[in-house]
Amino acid sequence: MDAFVYGEKRALPAAFDEFTTREATAAISIDLHQGHLSADPDCPCPAPRAREVVDGVNAFHAEARRLGVPVVHVRSELRPGGVDDVNGTPSAWRMTFPLYVGEIPNADAHAIRGSRWTEFVTEVAESDHIVSGKKRLSAFYPTDLDFLLRNMGVKRVVLTGCMADCCVLNTAFDASNLGYRVTVLSDLVRGTDAALEAAALVMVSLHLGVVTTSADLVAEWDRQG
Repeated sequence: MDAFVYGEKRALPAAFDEFTTREATAAISIDLHQGHLSADPDCPCPAPRAREVVDGVNAFHAEARRLGVPVVHVRSELRPGGVDDVNGTPSAWRMTFPLYVGEIPNADAHAIRGSRWTEFVTEVAESDHIVSGKKRLSAFYPTDLDFLLRNMGVKRVVLTGCMADCCVLNTAFDASNLGYRVTVLSDLVRGTDAALEAAALVMVSLHLGVVTTSADLVAEWDRQG
């Protein structure tokens, strides 16, 4: 199968089958909810570039379901009142990110449990799994994602969502450190900007796992019968 190594597409050696085998794999979508993707001016943490991947993620998930690969949707979710963030120890991004993008109106409403900002934009099938309670930059912290994956017998994860240079990258590091084989789909993640997106994908390809496209991965899964 072809993959990107430092941005250059090349054929993977046979040893990388342990990353691309369909068996014991889960597709994990990160933070594709209204709190990032809404075009409403009140959107508390806008990631407008990520709107570009919604249709592609839906199509990839449909292929994953067809082939028996479980789909997991992860979302950020904070307690009402903000005790686990704005009124506790605020997430670092709340201080650092505005230095670049400017003040983020309504940021205190980001990911509040029960609000419309936690509603998924992507399609969620009855057979899919939802992991809520992501409170920082990794889909594993402090959620039950690892517990769920191990109970499902998952050894490999395929990551999509936003942002490539933030939550996707942090999740990839945690997944690799926990012993999972990691694949990131370059066409189904978006970063803060194109440069940071490319940098994140390069880091994944050098240190964490496989960077490829959804079309190439699905073709590989189909080839495996």
